[in-house]
Amino acid sequence: MSLLDLTPVMPVVVIEDAGTAVPLARALVAGGLPVIEITMRTPAALEAIRRIAAEVPEAVVGAGTVRTADDVTAALGAGARFLVSPGTTPSLLAAMVAAGVPYLPGVATATEAMMLAEQGVREMKFFPAESAGGAPYLKALSGPLPDVRFCPTGGITPANALSYLALANVGCVGGSWVTPAVLLAAGDYARIEKLATEAAFLRNSP
Repeated sequence: MSLLDLTPVMPVVVIEDAGTAVPLARALVAGGLPVIEITMRTPAALEAIRRIAAEVPEAVVGAGTVRTADDVTAALGAGARFLVSPGTTPSLLAAMVAAGVPYLPGVATATEAMMLAEQGVREMKFFPAESAGGAPYLKALSGPLPDVRFCPTGGITPANALSYLALANVGCVGGSWVTPAVLLAAGDYARIEKLATEAAFLRNSP
């Protein structure tokens, strides 16, 4: 099954303390969001991926903010089951293809999406979604690029998520609102689980 079909919302998580990774992952899984993107923006990211992969097998943990071939190698070594990048270069794409796990290379324009489609890529990250044109832009892309699907990330909130999820070329959205830093710092995993439960039913909302 496609990574985009596993969940309506993919939590995009910045981990400052690897000790929060396992209880966080368990809260997200309990709330119905098993696909978790840990961004490689902090020193704790790889250890967080490692701990989730080892201790929360029901979670599908991946690495985000993957920028180089070295990032790909490090993420795979930590146990990442998928890769997400903010943009795409030829060398990064080659490394992601060779990794043997699902990947979502980042694009922000029709040209970038067409260049990836020429390489056989049909699933991409659209970033930064709101700044790059939002749901209207993605809707416009569905005409000339009907065989490409996206996971928009960047500025997605509960207020606008449904406008993206209603599009035929959007499989899921990525968002950080499910795991706000203030709740992580407070260890409020019950509240995170509640936010995850709400997000998991977004696709079924009126």
